[in-house]
Amino acid sequence: MKVVEHIEKSQGRTLCSVEILPPLKGQNIESTFRGLDPLIEFNLPFIDVTYHREEFEYTEYPDGRLEKRIVRKRPGTVGICAAIQNRYKIDAIPHVLCGSFNKEETENFLIDLGFLGIDNVMALRGDSLKNETYFVPERNGNRYATELVSQISDMNKGIYLDKELLDTAPTNFCIGVAGYPEKHMEAPSLESDIHFLKEKVRNGADYIITQMFFDNRKYFDFVDKCREEGITAPIIPGIKPIATKKQLNMIPLRFKVDLPDELVKMIVKAKNDDAVKQIGIEWCTEQCRELMKARVPVIHFYATGRTENVREVISRIQ
Repeated sequence: MKVVEHIEKSQGRTLCSVEILPPLKGQNIESTFRGLDPLIEFNLPFIDVTYHREEFEYTEYPDGRLEKRIVRKRPGTVGICAAIQNRYKIDAIPHVLCGSFNKEETENFLIDLGFLGIDNVMALRGDSLKNETYFVPERNGNRYATELVSQISDMNKGIYLDKELLDTAPTNFCIGVAGYPEKHMEAPSLESDIHFLKEKVRNGADYIITQMFFDNRKYFDFVDKCREEGITAPIIPGIKPIATKKQLNMIPLRFKVDLPDELVKMIVKAKNDDAVKQIGIEWCTEQCRELMKARVPVIHFYATGRTENVREVISRIQ
């Protein structure tokens, strides 16, 4: 079932979804199932699975030569999505990136997803590589998420890259895209960021999931600005319960989001990470209660590798 159909079927009731990481290379699917099993009782409508593009590692030899090696530390997004749908009968949503794919590879990737009965995709540009100052697309690849959305939307209309194909069958993907209440880190302003978000919706995006935020006011203001610009697609808030003191610095650095002063002070005073975990759960719970009061369509939890604190939050709000 498509995300927008889940929202329509809920008739105004706020749903909960989660986003997980593929296991590290060398681990099996059981590590994913162990994280998800405790959440299944909450009737999740869908589960997002991130896609991690390749990285480059360099080995320097005594003679000064450098050997470049391509490494993918978290493969298996498509396989995990198929396994989730088979085991739990829950819609799995793979992330589809511009990075690492040219348009032909993207088309083939989407064809495989369609064969697996996957109805939803999350269309993202993806991060730049560690050795890149700015994102560099593959040769003949999509440069921006707006272009990726257009390609998926074309396939939904039966338009493929090879114009000579006959009797092409249209795909039927529901397309999600990202929104940034505190603007994307590369955007010059929030207004310009919303301009390009509107373009993604105009090109065929069906719903929006926001970057994590820790101050609900930023989400509400973002939604207001999007509506003023004529964006009518559902805007799903993405949130994350903080679990360790390390995240106090890592989250702002990695995701370019602010943490409220009150939350920072509580975490700084916490004796250990167990205390931080409880602070994170309580803060996130209050965020959820306010969001539910505002009748948001879905609350999307960035669970990554930690699901026990997400389970605790959902158990408190349902």
